[in-house]
Amino acid sequence: MSPTKRRGAGALGSGPRGLDEPAGDAQRPLTVAVTGPTGTFGSGLVPLLQDDDRIGRVIGIARRPFDPAERGWTKMEYRQGDVRDPEALRTAFDGADVVVHLAFMITGNASRETTRSINVDGTLNVFGAAATVGADRFVYASSVAAYGFHADNPERIDEEWPTRPAARLFYAQEKAELEELLADQARRHPEIALFLLRPPVVLGPHAVGGKDVLPGPLAPLGRMLFRRPRRLPVPVPLFVPELPMQFIHEEDVGRALVQCILGAGPPGAYNIAGDGILTAADVAREFGALPIPLPAAPALAAARALSRLPFLPPVAEWVEAASRPAIMDTTKARDKLGWKPRYSGLEALRDTLADRRAT
Repeated sequence: MSPTKRRGAGALGSGPRGLDEPAGDAQRPLTVAVTGPTGTFGSGLVPLLQDDDRIGRVIGIARRPFDPAERGWTKMEYRQGDVRDPEALRTAFDGADVVVHLAFMITGNASRETTRSINVDGTLNVFGAAATVGADRFVYASSVAAYGFHADNPERIDEEWPTRPAARLFYAQEKAELEELLADQARRHPEIALFLLRPPVVLGPHAVGGKDVLPGPLAPLGRMLFRRPRRLPVPVPLFVPELPMQFIHEEDVGRALVQCILGAGPPGAYNIAGDGILTAADVAREFGALPIPLPAAPALAAARALSRLPFLPPVAEWVEAASRPAIMDTTKARDKLGWKPRYSGLEALRDTLADRRAT
């Protein structure tokens, strides 16, 4: 689709609509391009696109080849592409009505410069290519981490609260920076509607765990040990702080992404999370440990002190996320986007740990 053949700005409506409701009067099925379709987010999204009659064609863009048919994704056409290659993106996105950007490096063996070139520069390349081919909507998977971990964060954060870079954690810094950069791009390209989703930790049967957190020659060991989260073989006593946390199931992220793809609500940022607030003790218990609760205040103080130490390795920077837990209000997504979770945070955790070896 060229920019001169753009769909109407009101395509598929501007108000909330459930996933099971019809798309509207004589609207042709959408073509949706998805970067990073084989990750946790993509595993929650693509099956929904596959089953939705309002989606006619899916373009999956990834650096490494894969066969969509092996996953039952018969609507998807694979295109090999790197987010650092704008021309490859423009070619891959040809004909796309909506571009969904899920590809993002969280941690691993790459240098900080390489990570930034993929996460920040790559995201801007993806948006630029979407605008060039005349896409109507750009959907970006951001994170609760975009709010940062600051002392003045409210107990419940809604979308009116500003996003601010974290002090140390590069992932949170880049998420906050990217939201600002994308908002600036959207102002320059008012013809493309920008949707931002801010989930907490995403869980489910395809959660990748911590397989990429070990550096250098230890990476293969990390992939072997942490390919997916699992329960402990025997109960182990564990001291855990009473810290609050939210989770969301990969399918619920996928359903929120679909609502954005369809333009079921106004463009903008949306907090999404499963119902219920868990504590670290709840999580430890589900992993098969015997939690021994610790007061939250000393644990938070220790996390803040540790996060301020110089020369923290990239993996250790994640301790900052525990220094000021961020709990989101999801009212806007429910009221404006027509979304609500099917899984509570606890159910998402349990589905992640479910033993599927016999199936």
